[in-house]
Amino acid sequence: MPRSIPRAALLLGFSALPGAALAASAAEDAGPPEIVVTGRGLDAGPATPAYGTTEIGAERLNQAASGRIEDALSAIAGFQQFRRSDSRSSNPSAQGVTLRALGGNATSRTLVLLDGVPMADPFFGYIPLSAISPERLAGVRVTRGGGSGAFGAGAVAGTIEFASASASQLGRFGGSALIDDRGDSELSGTFAPRLGSGFAVLSGRWDRGPGFWTTPVEQRAAASVRARYESWSAGLRAVAPITPDIELQARVLAFRDNRTLRFAGADTGTAGEDASLRLVGRGRWQFDVLGYVQRRDFSNVVVSAVTFRPTLNQRATPSTGAGGKLELRPPVGGGHLLRLGGDWRVATGETLETGLTPTLTYRRAGGTNGDLGVFAEDDWTLGPVVLTAGARADRWSIRSGHASVARPDGTFTSNLVFADRSGWLGSVRGGAVAQVAPGVKLRAAGYTGLRQPTLNELYRSFVVAGVTTNRNPLLKAERLAGAEAGLDLTPLPGISLSVTAFSNRVRDAIANVTSATDPNQRTRANIAAIQARGLEFAAHLERGPLALDGSLALTDAAMRTPGQALNGKRPAQTPKVAAALTAAYRPAAGWTTAITLRHVGAQFEDDLQTDLLPAATTLDAFAQVPIAGSVSLVLRGENLTDTRIITRNSGGTVDLGAPRTVWLGLRVGIR
Repeated sequence: MPRSIPRAALLLGFSALPGAALAASAAEDAGPPEIVVTGRGLDAGPATPAYGTTEIGAERLNQAASGRIEDALSAIAGFQQFRRSDSRSSNPSAQGVTLRALGGNATSRTLVLLDGVPMADPFFGYIPLSAISPERLAGVRVTRGGGSGAFGAGAVAGTIEFASASASQLGRFGGSALIDDRGDSELSGTFAPRLGSGFAVLSGRWDRGPGFWTTPVEQRAAASVRARYESWSAGLRAVAPITPDIELQARVLAFRDNRTLRFAGADTGTAGEDASLRLVGRGRWQFDVLGYVQRRDFSNVVVSAVTFRPTLNQRATPSTGAGGKLELRPPVGGGHLLRLGGDWRVATGETLETGLTPTLTYRRAGGTNGDLGVFAEDDWTLGPVVLTAGARADRWSIRSGHASVARPDGTFTSNLVFADRSGWLGSVRGGAVAQVAPGVKLRAAGYTGLRQPTLNELYRSFVVAGVTTNRNPLLKAERLAGAEAGLDLTPLPGISLSVTAFSNRVRDAIANVTSATDPNQRTRANIAAIQARGLEFAAHLERGPLALDGSLALTDAAMRTPGQALNGKRPAQTPKVAAALTAAYRPAAGWTTAITLRHVGAQFEDDLQTDLLPAATTLDAFAQVPIAGSVSLVLRGENLTDTRIITRNSGGTVDLGAPRTVWLGLRVGIR
């Protein structure tokens, strides 16, 4: 483990100090106070709607036809991964998450949090989606656009905040077992006992199967295989009261994920363990103190599409992450909600690879990235108007960068050490939301943000389908400047409509830029900017047992690189149109049927727009029917129209997404 990890332990120990002081104050109160344990962080501020947030509850998360969290999130138009493939059939290192068509490479431009903890892989920046199980969650809040609060250095395209479910939300026991028409299986369960005034949640999930063909029939060779997969995750979460208004939350998570991609022997695997402690105070002086540690690993065997033999064994990519935050909300009064605090993150990682052609070589590359930020934000309620403004300053550092190639006898063919760098960057945001009439709200916001390059972008080169993407140890941080305005309408109970117009510009955006002289050579580089402008629409209608939810994103995104071939072109993997519509019918308690129609517009694999990924429209379905007591029958259907979904296109060699798939199983819930 790196020397930075003990600092996280100091942070965890320090987190008890505010609790001790406030416990003494609480003891002076007369009478036996009521103890309410929630397991959540502090409530969102009154100005949160100024930034155009969208929330998805647990019920909708658990209606995803594939049972995967990325499927559930795709109900929000504008959400996208680097590629269209899901967490059964993609390379995990390509599971970058972004919003508002600000993609361009496989690193997440969106900050993803689980109970306040950043989930991005410390080395690559991808999100371990298979480790985030919908059945464990109370809901998710998605904020499209930049932010400057806790862990804000990374929220360039927005923030996705997952919240774990409490014992009261889960019930004493819940579980499900399903199998699909290919023989894939899914098994999950939660056990949530009450422990005095607190609770614990023990959860697990296991997915496995032969998978589907990602290679089209006409491109299959003798070495082609289905996208076989097996993954499991297990978590333990405990919440206990310290005083009537202070609670301690502890969480550990372990996961493993193994997949085979396209060819026999092209095996990839991820593994991780996370642990965090959080102290939340909801008294007069509110506070949220959090510390976490992470260990991650990644392995990958690259098989040639020509010889069908392994060309590279990325045998391990060990990385560690650690960090924490302190947020304080002093009782300033006067309609103000003031947030003060700081956060710290460090990521250390290294890739260990064996090159198998043309000669045997051993490669190492990695380093350490750090960020220390301080922030302040104030929400001011003035009758029907809420104003908000915030600022943060980040001390960033890039240290210990190195990359080497050695022969089997230990002699180096290259041994590079890169200079350390550090500096300060600032970001701000502000906005307003006004209730201008009954059922009518106006909102507007402006913001800046930043994202450091990942260790992967800085130090690791790689080859996919004969195209080499080269590292760049001189990459600068991405800088966002954006603004948006929106209208929210609730003309009648159960009906809500919203529209948001936005303009986001990422300066020094990191992209994989194709060489002007060799189309098989790309280099990670800071391009002048990515500009994204667009409209986002959302609608909700609920009438008795019927509910409709719709989302539409229309985005014009372009790279701004004057004098270069890619100037004016769309960033890789970004569609102009994305839409989703879900209709759910709940005729009685425990009964649910839902169908979801999704459309993703055409996009391009590469920066020069030579490899097209055609538009795709899919239809999914979900049904849950009680059959006896706490047992229900569950039926799920993915891509029922069997649409051909092209997820990767490299010079006409393509990968496909999930075909028509039907799942059948049982779900049990004991309150």
